Amino acid sequence: MYLQKISLVNFKNIEVQTFNFQKKINCFVGNNGIGKTNVLDAIYYLSFAKSYFNSVAGQNIRHGEDFFMIEGDYLLNERVEKIICSLKRGQKKVLKRNGKAYDKFSEHIGQLPLVIISPADRDLITEGSDTRRKFIDGVISQQDKEYLHNLISYNKVLVQRNALLKYFAANRTFDALNLKVYDEQLIQYGSVIHKKRKLFLEEFVPIFNAKHLIISGANEKVDLFYKSQLNDTSFEDLLAQSLEKDRMIQYTTVGIHKDDLSFVIEEYPIKKFGSQGQQKSYLIALKLAQFEFIKQQANVVPILLLDDIFDKLDENRVGQIVDLVNDDEFGQIFITDTHADRTENVIKKSNKEYQIFKL
Repeated sequence: MYLQKISLVNFKNIEVQTFNFQKKINCFVGNNGIGKTNVLDAIYYLSFAKSYFNSVAGQNIRHGEDFFMIEGDYLLNERVEKIICSLKRGQKKVLKRNGKAYDKFSEHIGQLPLVIISPADRDLITEGSDTRRKFIDGVISQQDKEYLHNLISYNKVLVQRNALLKYFAANRTFDALNLKVYDEQLIQYGSVIHKKRKLFLEEFVPIFNAKHLIISGANEKVDLFYKSQLNDTSFEDLLAQSLEKDRMIQYTTVGIHKDDLSFVIEEYPIKKFGSQGQQKSYLIALKLAQFEFIKQQANVVPILLLDDIFDKLDENRVGQIVDLVNDDEFGQIFITDTHADRTENVIKKSNKEYQIFKL
């Protein structure tokens, strides 16, 4: 699978532009703010029907315009697949494959597997647990439709249960049977999600450790732990134990929506004890492990987006990444960088076909 061509209209700062791509390595170079990352985000959009960097869809429309459109031609199983994603102000986003609109965007997830490595990934370390849960969910959902369905259903029920708790408090009433209906659904969906997250991390952590070993040159010991309230107690017992607290604060305080990942270097939290370079190496290893996991599960080589990857890394770590990219396990790669010479020097060593777009 690879992206042959992309056409953009009114997407972020790009008015109208078309790019024809090489099968292996494609680089966008130029000054900050010129739109390099926006091209990568457009490619991301075609796989996920949303931006990696801005969750408010309307803010991806170019200033002063009424709509945006992204069109991509993919070679997939020896045939061209045309994907179009568009949005008009005040209307719903539209996603089409070969001219036919999707009823649910979730049906498209995993069809065009993709992994992005970006400076924005630092949020995985610095932000709250919801960011790390989205990472787990994003990896599993690309190759497990049942998981995605359970996750969507769980989140809907969670919103309904929280609304009911607020209703009880506002009306000074309580209906245990009504609440039990939501509890049973949360237990049903949540228990499956917890089991799949646990199984996923059992497979994922060894892949992550192997990738980090290469990037760091075996100089640092890192680890990754799954933290969940359901690891030690059944969901049913958790809900029973937290009932009074939930009623008091009008919010569901237990469940898989509280899960987290613990990122560790030399047995200490990387957020507090890791240097910028160590944190970046950790995140790159995390994303390359995501790439490897999806590739193994889907039997398709994902597209890889590398946004400003060489910033804040020493030459040795950059070399290790180039060696990884040089491996035939990778398919199509897109790279952004502010330094054209640096990029060209690095990718020349890969001995792969490449193309440089100067923006």
